[in-house]
Amino acid sequence: MTSTLETWGPVEPLEPALSVRQVLSLERVLAGDPEVVAGADRLDRPVRWVHVAEAPDVGVMLSGGEMVLTTGVLLAGDEGAQVEYIQSLHRAEAAAVVLGLGRAFPAPPDVMRRAAERCGLPMVVLHRPFPFAELTEEVQSRLVRRKFAAVSLSESVRTALTGLITAGAPLQRLLDEIAHHTGCPVVVTNLAHRVLATAGERSAVDDVLRDWERIARQAGGSEGDGWIRAELGGRGERWGQIMLCGYRGDTAGGRLLADRAAEALVLHRMLGGTSAHTWEEQSAQSLLTDLVSGVVPARQLLPRARAAGLPVNRRTFVPLVVRDGDPAHLERMLRLLGLPGLVAELADGATAVLLSLARDQDAEALAAHFAVRLRTESGETRAVVASAGPRIVWDDVPAGLREAQHVADAVADSSAALDLPAVVRLKDVHLRGLIRLLRDDPHVQSFAERELDGLLCAAADDLLAVLRTYLATGRNKSRTAQLHHVSRPALYRRLEAIEGRLGVDLDDFEQAASVHIALLAHDAQQG
Repeated sequence: MTSTLETWGPVEPLEPALSVRQVLSLERVLAGDPEVVAGADRLDRPVRWVHVAEAPDVGVMLSGGEMVLTTGVLLAGDEGAQVEYIQSLHRAEAAAVVLGLGRAFPAPPDVMRRAAERCGLPMVVLHRPFPFAELTEEVQSRLVRRKFAAVSLSESVRTALTGLITAGAPLQRLLDEIAHHTGCPVVVTNLAHRVLATAGERSAVDDVLRDWERIARQAGGSEGDGWIRAELGGRGERWGQIMLCGYRGDTAGGRLLADRAAEALVLHRMLGGTSAHTWEEQSAQSLLTDLVSGVVPARQLLPRARAAGLPVNRRTFVPLVVRDGDPAHLERMLRLLGLPGLVAELADGATAVLLSLARDQDAEALAAHFAVRLRTESGETRAVVASAGPRIVWDDVPAGLREAQHVADAVADSSAALDLPAVVRLKDVHLRGLIRLLRDDPHVQSFAERELDGLLCAAADDLLAVLRTYLATGRNKSRTAQLHHVSRPALYRRLEAIEGRLGVDLDDFEQAASVHIALLAHDAQQG
């Protein structure tokens, strides 16, 4: 499928709505020699419409945002009516009033000017005769064109997003498209204002997330400065929101885009059978995967972690990797124990858990308690909880996660796993851990092939299994025979066959150790 980003090219946000200042700068208006006599600091108010009216009670006819044009013919000689006229415009939230000087008012009326200044209503007088019809025609046509452009862009976005959903695009692809059209960072949150997903220019997104605690506290406030929100939910249930962060265009156009984006995200959730909880899992998975990989520096991931709800200030971080554990059970266990942390499935049955503890808490004791409760209460008896040492510096967390993953890999499918402590650390995996680290070294691979050459064929699989058990049990012949369900004499014959194929004496400690190391290296490479 051709990317709409490539097809359409860069998308510019709609220009902001016409302001009073912009209207006054139009060539047709300049011909009337306009002068701002009040409210000069309010000229950036948006103009929603232009209305020509001479009625003294015009305020009742307005709905807000209008620029009212008048000659004041019905107000001349009545200062009380002039004050009430200005106050009614203020109550109706008019954008500005433009008074054409002439027979009714040959000079700017001081009473109206003072009233407008008190109300903060921009008041403009035209010193030259000016046909109001030309101004209304000019402004109305511009406003209509802008509104049409906003609706057109909104429908284009809807079409593009619907096409992506139909094609089965993931959530991130939709958000990238939304960020492309809006030209600003896009953030999706749950009801607790925790960030579930983001899109947009990476540096701009990081700037938003860096200040997310303040933004989240104001999340229920009014929109302003390009911060535009749309609720996510359906069937009477709200479950999140999407926010355009710093949209540079017209607020009304931004709301249309945010609404189209919200519609698409809700539809994506319904058709994909996903949930807000699944989006939280995807967010945690993306963050922890980036931490483990080391592709993105840890310092750059700190805003994402904080925005995802992980406490990061003056904390102790405990990196864990759990083998054969259900991620859903792990999350429930964290909530049950009241331990702040993130959970994310990595690969090959491994799940990363990053605990964030207060500095005065016993990190090792809590990790052990978590592991024991996981096995006893969640039924995860086969789960292996591997841990690196606690980290008090965020930049050390990626190395800690990689160490925990290495430890978990070292004990994966190990017959000695059941004899390990509740939380397995690097010191618990001994030689197996070292071999796991060196498994990709060409010298180690060559050594393993050379030492085990006589057994590395399909016909010798049974002998290789016997050798593995024999060495793992500390060369205990009785235990090995028992585990393989053979008699002692039958085991002796197999051990003799192994020694013959390898050309070694397994009763010799050094030769047996060499074969054991080679077997560990072989198994690590296969794993």
